[in-house]
Amino acid sequence: MSAFGLDQVWVYLAASPLLHLFATLIAFVIATRINRLAGGTPLLHPVIVAIALLIGFLLITGTDYATYFAGAQFLHFLLGPATVALAIPLYDHRERVRRMLVPITIGTLVGVTTAVVSAAGISLMLGADAQTVLSLAPKSVTSPIAMGIADKIGGIPSLTAGLVLLTGVTGCILGPWIFRLTRITDPTIKGYSMGLSAHGFGTAYCFSSIGAVAGAFSGLAMGLSGLVTAFLLPPIVHLLGL
Repeated sequence: MSAFGLDQVWVYLAASPLLHLFATLIAFVIATRINRLAGGTPLLHPVIVAIALLIGFLLITGTDYATYFAGAQFLHFLLGPATVALAIPLYDHRERVRRMLVPITIGTLVGVTTAVVSAAGISLMLGADAQTVLSLAPKSVTSPIAMGIADKIGGIPSLTAGLVLLTGVTGCILGPWIFRLTRITDPTIKGYSMGLSAHGFGTAYCFSSIGAVAGAFSGLAMGLSGLVTAFLLPPIVHLLGL
């Protein structure tokens, strides 16, 4: 086929929204395979690798993000139902959740407070401006909620999204090591800790590497931490005048 013919084929494919949906799925399949070949290391988490592959694809093809998102927005839509679906395994362990209601409540409040105060405090001590601090504050909750909070309080949603990814990867790297160091073996504690500190990344890790119980409690922690942060952070920011 001539170069002119290839150009025509590419123009046709680029105009189809299915191209970018297909590219996203292929990137994740390749990223998952790479992660397995690397022994499942969090340093090569499938999400991070898939993002790198997609960035390379968009740069090579000269595709802007708006065009890509027009094709891949169906996957973005599924993010909401997928998050809600985490309630299904949690329902199987509802009695355990009911028995642990007090420690779960205390743990969530302490975890959210620690995440927000440490991120904002350290960034202020290092001389960050107010917008950067507000972008950092919600970085420990799952991406859709964190971006919404950042936009609401005056942060930069795109910066927050990147920080959420870094937080999740860091949590997946350090979490298992901390569990071994502290000799924690209870899947409930492991799961809740990972969901509270590493949101979606931690939840995926729990389901794949620890078990269904850990995954269920990680999903619970992810949801509750996002809810508490969304309700408490904007009033606190307003009160502090940031």
